[in-house]
Amino acid sequence: MKKSLFREIQIPKEVEVTLDENLLIVKGSEGENKREFKVPKLIFEKKEDKIVLGSEKATKKEKRLMNTLFVHIQNMIKGVQEKFVYEMKICSSHFPMSIEIKDNRIIIKNFFGEKNPRIYKFSEDIEINKEEDKIIIKSIDKEKAGQAAASIETTTKIRNRDRRIFQDGIYIISKAGRKI
Repeated sequence: MKKSLFREIQIPKEVEVTLDENLLIVKGSEGENKREFKVPKLIFEKKEDKIVLGSEKATKKEKRLMNTLFVHIQNMIKGVQEKFVYEMKICSSHFPMSIEIKDNRIIIKNFFGEKNPRIYKFSEDIEINKEEDKIIIKSIDKEKAGQAAASIETTTKIRNRDRRIFQDGIYIISKAGRKI
């Protein structure tokens, strides 16, 4: 059953939003976030201090797409106001591993006694800091911060061993404000 559905996102005063066809640019105190949205069947426009998403004849598919875009835009606005922060804990019970952050790379040495270091390259939009036994990841883009944290965690994944005994690795302990 088709019906008219519209959702509005209120733009805060300290955030500047520009919409150029499909490209949404959000500027705030922390930086600038850009994203291109391809929404062929939805009305996507900026009116004064609001972003309007909707459709005159929306089906379930358009409603799902509209809700997804709504959350993406909210995350963009939150990100330029305050960066998303992911915390990771370094666990090394069998072999003492050392972690270096150089340029745009994390170098994990002596992981599980390996001679070759494990390396993860991250984008320039992400800040990664090491504090004692924690790694802090900050970014204005929630997806990039989450992907960086997940990639670091899988870089130190142990295979063919019992995970109850061999618990070495780097694990996510906090996702953008939520404790795990």
